[in-house]
Amino acid sequence: MVLPRAPDSVNASRPAAPTFVLEGGFPMFFLDSPLGKLALSLVLLAAIAPVVVWFFRGTWVELDAEALLLREQRGDKTALDARVMVTFLLGALSLLLINFYGSRDFYDGTVQPLLQRWSDRHPGTLDLGTYRDLCYRVFWGVSRYGAYCLPLAVWPLVFEESPLDLGLRFRGFREHAWIYLLCLVIVIPTLVVVSYTPEFTRYYPMYPGAARSWTDFWIWEAVYIGQFLAIEIFFRGFWLRGARILGAGAIFSMMVPYVMIHFQKPYLEACGAIVAGVVLGSLSMKTGSIWAGFLIHSTVAILMDLLALHQSGRMPVRLGPYTPAHYKFVHTTHVLWTVWAISLMGLLLLLRRRRRQRRS
Repeated sequence: MVLPRAPDSVNASRPAAPTFVLEGGFPMFFLDSPLGKLALSLVLLAAIAPVVVWFFRGTWVELDAEALLLREQRGDKTALDARVMVTFLLGALSLLLINFYGSRDFYDGTVQPLLQRWSDRHPGTLDLGTYRDLCYRVFWGVSRYGAYCLPLAVWPLVFEESPLDLGLRFRGFREHAWIYLLCLVIVIPTLVVVSYTPEFTRYYPMYPGAARSWTDFWIWEAVYIGQFLAIEIFFRGFWLRGARILGAGAIFSMMVPYVMIHFQKPYLEACGAIVAGVVLGSLSMKTGSIWAGFLIHSTVAILMDLLALHQSGRMPVRLGPYTPAHYKFVHTTHVLWTVWAISLMGLLLLLRRRRRQRRS
């Protein structure tokens, strides 16, 4: 279910000394060793868990109370809960479709030959020689858009409800925008720490050709961000609303498959998916909207790719694969900490406004 890395001759050679990475010494050895990463992950999870519980405990209690009320209103305690069953069945089907029909093997065996025949019959319309890997990444994204959004097409037919009720409304987002900023204030420094691991620069960007040109980079980012929207719709929209009668348990039932789609990613990021699944799920249930989670995901994803390219000295310099125009971007660290500073200032302003509103 996770996009595998493919070899890319464009990025075959990399500088020996990344910009931010510490060369040798205890910190680098610690972050690169399996036991070091395990110890770091356990320390971080132990430190974060009490904060998450403190922050969302009220939300979880409200969800459990609401679920209890829903069961009492249903009256017949022996009746089956069709919403939960349909949610889990559609969820399993969507993940199966992604795993088998969104895979590299399916693309190479079925889709790529079709594209090749089209290219042969219509010369000049599809440059597979240049964009062969990028075509797969676009297919990777589109396959996930379709599978993750499948429940939106089925749900109204089964329950006669609007798909907008699955967390797609903007109502409630503005009121809780401060939580989005708080997450960025916490995540960005954490991202810098994780970027010291060699796994980070080896894995990101997931499309190696993003280093070839800015055209490759931004096409990939558009595909990547669209995939995050589909993920939020599926996990924090459809899954949580469909399993709402489970109360806070809906959040933790969603977190398990969400972590599983991160299994092939770097270990520390996969551990972070535990926290992200619970936090973003709780945030979605608290706000009634998926949009805060989508904005967090998208912002962090772009910063991760820029940071990885900057770390390994692979920043693109060409505007296109064959264009002579060059543009060297050297402001990655400035962008990173500017976003953090803006998030911090915005958070402080919103919290000050909330405090005034409560007083009035």
